[in-house]
Amino acid sequence: MCGIVGYLGSRDATPIILNGLKRLEYRGYDSAGIAVMNGGQIDVRKDAGKLSQLVDLVNKSPLNGAPGIGHTRWATHGAPSARNSHPHVGNSGKTVVVHNGIVENFLELKDELSSEGVVFNSDTDTETIVHLAEHHHAAGVSFTEAARRTFKQIEGANVVLLMSTDEPDKIVTARIGNAGGVVIGLGENENYIASDIPAILEHTRKVIFLESKQMAIVTRDSVRIETLDGVEIKPEIHTINWDAVSAEKGEYRHFMQKEIHEQVRALTDTLAGRVDFKEGRIRLPELKLTPELAKRIQRIYITACGTAAYAGMVGKYLIEKIARIPVEVVIGSEFRYSDPIVDENTVVLAISQSGETADTLAAMEEGKRKGGIVWSIVNAVGSQAMRVADGYIAMQTGPEIGVASTKAFTAPLVDQYMLAILLADMRGVIDDKTRKQLVSDLRLVPDLAGRALDAESQVEKVAQALKDIKGCLYLGRGINMPIAYEGALKLKEISYIHAEGYPAGEMKHGPIALIDEEMPVICIAPKDPWHEKMISQIQQAKARGGKVVAIATEGDELVKDMADHVIWIPECPWMLSPIITVLPLQLLAYHIAATRGLDVDQPRNLAKSVTVE
Repeated sequence: MCGIVGYLGSRDATPIILNGLKRLEYRGYDSAGIAVMNGGQIDVRKDAGKLSQLVDLVNKSPLNGAPGIGHTRWATHGAPSARNSHPHVGNSGKTVVVHNGIVENFLELKDELSSEGVVFNSDTDTETIVHLAEHHHAAGVSFTEAARRTFKQIEGANVVLLMSTDEPDKIVTARIGNAGGVVIGLGENENYIASDIPAILEHTRKVIFLESKQMAIVTRDSVRIETLDGVEIKPEIHTINWDAVSAEKGEYRHFMQKEIHEQVRALTDTLAGRVDFKEGRIRLPELKLTPELAKRIQRIYITACGTAAYAGMVGKYLIEKIARIPVEVVIGSEFRYSDPIVDENTVVLAISQSGETADTLAAMEEGKRKGGIVWSIVNAVGSQAMRVADGYIAMQTGPEIGVASTKAFTAPLVDQYMLAILLADMRGVIDDKTRKQLVSDLRLVPDLAGRALDAESQVEKVAQALKDIKGCLYLGRGINMPIAYEGALKLKEISYIHAEGYPAGEMKHGPIALIDEEMPVICIAPKDPWHEKMISQIQQAKARGGKVVAIATEGDELVKDMADHVIWIPECPWMLSPIITVLPLQLLAYHIAATRGLDVDQPRNLAKSVTVE
């Protein structure tokens, strides 16, 4: 959830850390702070609010030095305020911490420390970490050993960075459980630490990812990785192919708008190297799928949260229709509490943009614990969900900065379509002609997406007409029913307008009572097997005085004659239609929010990567 940046080197840490935190703003936060080593003492600036307030604070009261650590906080314990902002300094003034996660046993630790005379200056669980480290250090062990003992004592999923004036040349960091990531960037006589790749991408592409229950002792010219028990580990060094420009807005007003339009490229990259159009075959080598394994699979659970869960709902249609394997979609936060029926013939497929979503990672752990086959579809290279899976599919979308996910929704739709074809092929449940046609249809996707996005001017006009609404109903059927959920979620996330996604056939069982001239109804009505039924839903909405906005296939005169507004999309194969129908809904939510003057990229109360339960 929180953004973390650390720097060790000969340069001034302050601008490097502030710039890194700026690149992590997409994760969502309510306060920010920075600490640097300056002349043998720790210098701290922090405040509630946006990063710009911290920058103003630093400009008024400069701080210089190195090494340094910085943090953007999303509150879990203690209200957003200056006193609860990170970094937190121990009572001795010699140790400082930033932290991502929840210290589950912090009340117990706080009581013990308080009884020994420790004074707490915040309401956070994080402060227990710095006091605990000082407690162990005061017992006569080195700062590094004190940090290790602290990491072993705190419970829960946590990422911690500690820095001390007693060993001023280093930062000690650890990843405990699944609370976000730790990325260590390798430079020339300088090193970096961050919670996500964009924070350090402009400085280096060579990185090390910490696994759970590992710690790192980082100096300007060395990185030592150990287990929490002190066993040294030789880490794998990854090279990241993203570039810094891909994390900038470019010509667009917001990152979200940029990322909506990047979907044409992202979809192209998703197909690259994986589709043999000549033979009509799919290749997903990182999934490690064999014909023997494919034939053994009896059930698939798709688990994810938010937007990714709606992508999974589309995947259920695709896998059941093409591969004929029963699929159940379970929200990540519910999976491990539902006592799912998982065995060696069950696949648990997790979908996550960040690969660090705590609830999704917990679901993956539950799948492994019960002996299942665990796969992931994930965007962030080297993330936990990618590393712990038995096999994975990388989304290939590049960095996604906007909190409201867009390209990381459409990419897994294609990934699941390809997975369905591969499973069907290996299981022998699809004939050559059908398989080749399904594969051939993938050629159309990038062009169809581009044509749908060309209708942005139509969407802007509809957005102007809807900008003052108080609520909205989204209806879809069949494979586009999840698109109704996703469209409603996008409007809620960034426009703060109450919206409900509903199966269109269920409208008459309750939601129809909401429809009047003040309640717009967004109907997803492409020419697919449910088209006739959607026409009926439009008629029912109009009969109650509802204003209908239809997402419809070009040339559909029936829809044109009935709807108040039509946003046209190109004709496409129905199993691929969700990739196209969602695009105008992304644009609609975006333009309504932008017209209302809202912070599109960082909507209130939300974070990009939810790494706490």
